[in-house]
Amino acid sequence: MRVLIVDDEPDARENLRMMIEEHCPELTVVGLAGSAREARELIAAEAPQGLFLDIKMPGEDGFELLHSLHGQDLPVVFTTAYDEYALQAFKENALDYLEKPVDTTELRRAASRLCRMAGDPAGAPQQAGAIAALLQDPASPLSHRMAVPGRDGLTLVKHEDILYLEASDSYTTIHTRDGKRQISSKHIRVFENNLDPKRFFRVHKSYIINLEHLRAFSRGEGNMAVLDNGAMIPVSRRKLPDFLALIPTF
Repeated sequence: MRVLIVDDEPDARENLRMMIEEHCPELTVVGLAGSAREARELIAAEAPQGLFLDIKMPGEDGFELLHSLHGQDLPVVFTTAYDEYALQAFKENALDYLEKPVDTTELRRAASRLCRMAGDPAGAPQQAGAIAALLQDPASPLSHRMAVPGRDGLTLVKHEDILYLEASDSYTTIHTRDGKRQISSKHIRVFENNLDPKRFFRVHKSYIINLEHLRAFSRGEGNMAVLDNGAMIPVSRRKLPDFLALIPTF
C-alpha cells in the first residue's frame, strides 16, 4: 500500500519513514511532506492510497488539508502529540491515531487498519464522516480548550482564558485571567507545538503569551509585553523582531 507522511517536523517525518520501512512491509512510503501545500502536490503526483497525517502544523493544519482535498477520501492515520483529553475525542469518534513518540506495536496496528480501510470502499467515507463529527464536537481537540493534568485529574482551560504560560525546569505554569494558576508536568515546548500559533507566541525561552491579552509593549525596563492584568513579560532580543511584526502599527 502506497502511503504519504505529512509532518512539519523533519525528524518526525524521517523517523516515521524508517519505522514503517522496518516494521510495516505491507506499506511503501512514496513521499514526505512538510506542509499541507507540499502534501497536495505529492498527492497529485504520487497518488498515495493513505496518509500518515500530523494534526498540528503551522499555517494549514491536518484537518484543513483534508478539507482542501475536495472529496478525495484517503484513509488517514493521524499522528499527534495532543493531551489525554483530546486523544479521548479521537477514540470516541473511532478515528485512528498514533501518539507521539510513535510506539512500534501501535504503528503495526495502525498500518493493518489502514490497509483494511483501503480495501473497503466504504471505509474512507466513514472516516470522513467521523472527522466531520469530531470537528462539530464541542469537546473536540479543536474546541479551543486545553487539558492540564493534575494530581486529582484533568482541568479544562479555555484558550481565551489563558494570559500566559511560564516555564520552570520541566514544568509549566498556566496563568489565567481569573488570577488562578494551573501547573502541568509538561515542558513548555509541548504547549508551544500544540497551541494555535496565531494566538499564542513564545516571546522568551520561559514564556508564551496569549496575544489576545496583549495591552502594550514597553521598552522602559527592557523589552516587556504588558498584558491585560498588568503582568510584565520579558521579550528576548532573539524573539523581538518576530514579536514586533505581529503588532499592527498605524
